[in-house]
Amino acid sequence: MPAPERVAASGLGLDRWLDAPTITTRHRATAPVDPQRLWAAASSARLDETRTLGRLIGWRIPGTPPHETFLELFAREPFVVLDEGPTHSISGLCGRIWTLRRDYPVLRDGSAFAAWDEPGTARVLFAHWTEPRPGGGATLHSEARVQPVDARARFALALLWRTVGGFERRIGAEALSLAVHKAVGPADEPRTTSCA
Repeated sequence: MPAPERVAASGLGLDRWLDAPTITTRHRATAPVDPQRLWAAASSARLDETRTLGRLIGWRIPGTPPHETFLELFAREPFVVLDEGPTHSISGLCGRIWTLRRDYPVLRDGSAFAAWDEPGTARVLFAHWTEPRPGGGATLHSEARVQPVDARARFALALLWRTVGGFERRIGAEALSLAVHKAVGPADEPRTTSCA
C-alpha cells in the first residue's frame, strides 16, 4: 500500500505538473487541531520567524522582505501559483537553481511552467497542504520536486545536492514546526517527520 503522503500528493495532481523528478523531498508535521486551523497557522508563518530557512531564501532570492509569509513568497515572482485551495497551495519555479546569481525567468502561468524546456535548467515544484488525521487532528505536508530539463542540468543539480542535501532534512522542516507551534500554542510540542 502506498505511503499516506504519496496518496495525498497524488490527490493534488502533483504528477500533472512534474512527474519525473530527480529529487523529491517530503516533510510532515502533525497537530491536534483541524486541517483549516493548521492551514491558517501555516499561511501566517513568516520567513523571519524561522532561523536558517528564512535567511537562505533571502540569500537565494534577493529583495525578499523578511516579514513576508511563506504563502506570499510562493505566490509571487519568481514563483508561479499552479493550484490553490482552502487547505493547499502548489507553486512552481524554473531556472538554474544551482547558480549563485538569481537566474529565474518570469513565468506567466501554469502552462508556461508545464511547457518549460530551456536547456541547462530545471523545473521545481513546491506543494503544501493539510489533511485530517484518522482519529482527530491534522497533518501539514510539504513536498518539493526538482526535475532537470536535460543531462547538463542533471549534472549541475547532482553537484548542488551533494552540497545541500545533507542539510535539507533539518532546514526543510523549520516552517512546518513553526506552523504547528502557531496552531497549537506554546504548551504543546509539534511532531515533525521528514522523509527525503
